[in-house]
Amino acid sequence: MANVYESEHVQNLLKRVAGLDQDGGDPRVKSIVYDLVSAICATIEKHDVSESELWNAVNFLGAGADEYGLIVPGIGLEHYMDVLMDAADAEAGLSGGTPRTIEGPLFVEGAPQSDSHAVMSDSEDEGEVLIVNGTVRDLEGNPVANAVLDVWHADTRGFYSHFDPTEQQGPFNNRRKIKTGADGTYSFRSIMPVGYSVPPEGTTDRLMKALGRHGSRPAHIHYFVRAEGFRHLTTQINIADDPLVHDDFAYATRDELIPSLTRSEDRAAIIFDFELVPNEVGAYALSDRVRTAA
Repeated sequence: MANVYESEHVQNLLKRVAGLDQDGGDPRVKSIVYDLVSAICATIEKHDVSESELWNAVNFLGAGADEYGLIVPGIGLEHYMDVLMDAADAEAGLSGGTPRTIEGPLFVEGAPQSDSHAVMSDSEDEGEVLIVNGTVRDLEGNPVANAVLDVWHADTRGFYSHFDPTEQQGPFNNRRKIKTGADGTYSFRSIMPVGYSVPPEGTTDRLMKALGRHGSRPAHIHYFVRAEGFRHLTTQINIADDPLVHDDFAYATRDELIPSLTRSEDRAAIIFDFELVPNEVGAYALSDRVRTAA
């Protein structure tokens, strides 16, 4: 392929595409579009991408629109944003607090709320009983009253309610909100989740196979933790003995988020405490993304 990226014609084209030759529009959007399209053009030239390959990529992205919530973590972008925010906190001298990690695409707003304790699962007959408890505290170790934890996880087949292709789960199965009391404690009784894999032969699966990668996640439990006066926390914990705990296709695993797991004859147990950061120190709220509500 000819070398045209650095030509005056193409450089002028990129500026016109991004509206840099016009007075109107959003300056930030212009700058970002300019850099994105420039990077795509440079990549096309560097790798001698053919016209058919370009349109195959466009067709792939169009067909995969309903799996963007999987593709974004699968190519590391969601984890990259966590890394960027961690670096910004460090640069600002902010330390402490439970580590953040990716949200994933399977949150549903509107889960039933309980005070202090919740029963998560519609049925325990199908899996190992799991008891999780802990305390929400501030950076000084004081309990945080009235914190609200959104908790959600998969069932024993790796399916989430509201996204279950078999439609076997009731509304909000394995989804609850839990409000802490004056002592900051929370607990829930559930079943042991298993990890999930991306839809077979879907766009994410096709991409992972083209990269020589798998599309599976270890068993994990998602959390939002919110309290008045504190930064929003998006995180998840892993089940320690899952074989993929350090091989998550979505790169969500962090060592601090792998709590110890104990087992007895009739149940497994996890203790996991949360530490929240005051909101006036590097304010952070729930990100803007499209989420399911029910």
